[in-house]
Amino acid sequence: MDFQLTEDQRALRDGVREILEGRFDGAALRGAADSGPPSLDRALWRELGDAGFFSLRVPEAEGGVGLGLAEAVLAFEEAGRALLPGPLVATFLAAGEVAGAAQGTTVVTAASGGLVPWLEEADVVRGDVSGAVPLRSVDPLTPLHRVPGDGGEGGAADAEGDLLIAAEQLGSAGKTCEMAVRYARERTQFGQAIGAFQAVKHLCAQMLVRAEVARAAVYAASVTGDGAEIAGAKLLADEAAVRNARDCLQVHGGMGFTWEADVHLHLKRAWVREGLGRSAARAEEELAAAL
Repeated sequence: MDFQLTEDQRALRDGVREILEGRFDGAALRGAADSGPPSLDRALWRELGDAGFFSLRVPEAEGGVGLGLAEAVLAFEEAGRALLPGPLVATFLAAGEVAGAAQGTTVVTAASGGLVPWLEEADVVRGDVSGAVPLRSVDPLTPLHRVPGDGGEGGAADAEGDLLIAAEQLGSAGKTCEMAVRYARERTQFGQAIGAFQAVKHLCAQMLVRAEVARAAVYAASVTGDGAEIAGAKLLADEAAVRNARDCLQVHGGMGFTWEADVHLHLKRAWVREGLGRSAARAEEELAAAL
């Protein structure tokens, strides 16, 4: 199977990255994390809607862009790289069904894996969220509520939602790999870059392997849409995002454990996304049943 992106797909990926770098760069991420309780940037949400982010899969006849799941995965991979906050997946899946979701004027959230992100900021809530109670979130940019049970497997918890969450995890895994490699080249110890030491070199190589294996799985699942392949992609992407963030923290040494380093933001978001959608145990059961 050929996973080389087409010229249009590369242009889409580059365009989304350019928009996010211009509107939500590292300084904006740090500002949002340091500004106290998280608040959704409605202006950014509308800008994403104007750029067609939420309407990528809405048919052109209905005012959307009319692209497929593979293109949506590329856009969400970029959102994961930037650690873009907000209920992106639920709003994306609601485009074309909930008025204003495609335009970014309506914020939609949904119960997913027993958690509800951004419940108090959302205009529309999908799924059963009765009995939702606030939960202290490890991620400073993702407020959470917990609902009894799993909250109903619907909305963002369906297969496409899981694949988009996996795409965000993939973007984070790739970003932390880049951060670790850059730091290993710049930081010197004993008169040479720390990347020259075998222990650091091996950590970076393992991070790259995890990200590329997860990328192959996520891209393949976006082409086939197969449920078992999506379950496998979610498992691999969750592992790549969490373990790469941990290894990136190790490469940064003592500095990586401080609030000032952005590494912890990737690790905390990866933990939250790991809890959304189908659980690891459920994904493993589905994979086993498909064998």
